[in-house]
Amino acid sequence: MAAAGIVAPVTRTPIRRAGLVARPNLAAARPTILELVSWLDARDVTPILETGTAALAGIEGRDTASADDIASRVDLVIALGGDGTLLAAANRIAAAGLDVPIVGINFGSLGFLTEVTLAELYDAMTSVLDGTASIDSRMMLRAAIGSDAAGPSLDRLALNDIVITRGSLSRMIDLEVRINDDFVTRVKADGLILATPTGSTAYNLSAGGPIVEPTVDAFVMTPIAPHTLTNRPVVLSGSTEVRITPLFEGAQTEVYVTFDGQSGRELQRGEEIVIGRAERHLNLVRASGRSYYDVLQQKLKWGLK
Repeated sequence: MAAAGIVAPVTRTPIRRAGLVARPNLAAARPTILELVSWLDARDVTPILETGTAALAGIEGRDTASADDIASRVDLVIALGGDGTLLAAANRIAAAGLDVPIVGINFGSLGFLTEVTLAELYDAMTSVLDGTASIDSRMMLRAAIGSDAAGPSLDRLALNDIVITRGSLSRMIDLEVRINDDFVTRVKADGLILATPTGSTAYNLSAGGPIVEPTVDAFVMTPIAPHTLTNRPVVLSGSTEVRITPLFEGAQTEVYVTFDGQSGRELQRGEEIVIGRAERHLNLVRASGRSYYDVLQQKLKWGLK
């Protein structure tokens, strides 16, 4: 079984076509998109623009593709925006069953995933094109939702996290948790987070969960505001399967599941969600010369006076 994070040169496929995907309505990205298209043209790399990105930049007469189709037509995806932009593109790459690497260009305020700054853009792109860049092979989670009667009704992947939470008008929710078919606990809380090492610095961190290095073959289960204070975050082996069953008590109980904060739905009575490591990883291009701990120091202001 592959480890959660493997650093390797980006040399498997020469970059001949690059897809550009920007956050919708991100006007600040327009000059960069125009400049990047010209830069790619000058290096005999064909830019293919996501349809909304082309409209944002006012570009006409160039090759475009929908957000769902662009990954299947390129050798590299360039996401311009924040972590949400990268997550949306990453989920589409994974859902299509592709290994296309993705590089995130940070237009946001934090950006753990979109760690390449505008000042580093062309140095990073040069290293990708000449094969000297590195990638992290990041673990993803797979969730299957279904009932004993009907079988799986939904199957999704997530790069950051899968979150089970209460509705806005609900009281705390009650979840039965089994690990590898063994009963573990009942969690009474506002919700429960299952986070990859990549997602450990997202909602999991805000909820008091641990930071997990991306190379670790593990994921984290973190309760959100648990009723029992001994319900603490647990780090699970990457080979673990977690089975979660909502225990509906009261007419107003609402339980929702979300995937990377991008999509989700309400869970119904009799349904359960089974979560484990996905077979597919995401290939995330790293900023050159910056370690994971450099990113933590920069983003979390560790060690700064």
